[in-house]
Amino acid sequence: MITQIKFIGIPVHDQNRALAFYTDKLGFTILTDQPFDEHQRWIELRIPEAETRVALFTPDGHEDRVGTFHSVSFACDDVESTHAELSARGVEFMGPPKKEPWGTFAMFKDSEGNQFVLSTAR
Repeated sequence: MITQIKFIGIPVHDQNRALAFYTDKLGFTILTDQPFDEHQRWIELRIPEAETRVALFTPDGHEDRVGTFHSVSFACDDVESTHAELSARGVEFMGPPKKEPWGTFAMFKDSEGNQFVLSTAR
């Protein structure tokens, strides 16, 4: 039976720029960076201390997904402090953290304009 999500794919235009963003600004680590075809590499990253992985890869025909909202929420223990730390590293947020009855969240963009949620873990 299914036990977990192995990775989520994040479509990107510039794999080098995206790799620098996810490793330098978000602190992800490289698991795999190897040729895939004549146009792209297969880049798989891991969130430190988590099983979650992301792949910086755009399947043929999905280039229009780059720079859009993705239904992915990255969890952290403290949104306010993580927002402050990532902002200091140059991560672009779409506004300050917001508190809601279900938790605190903030929206951010990666180097390719993809939009994600940063939220409390619980």
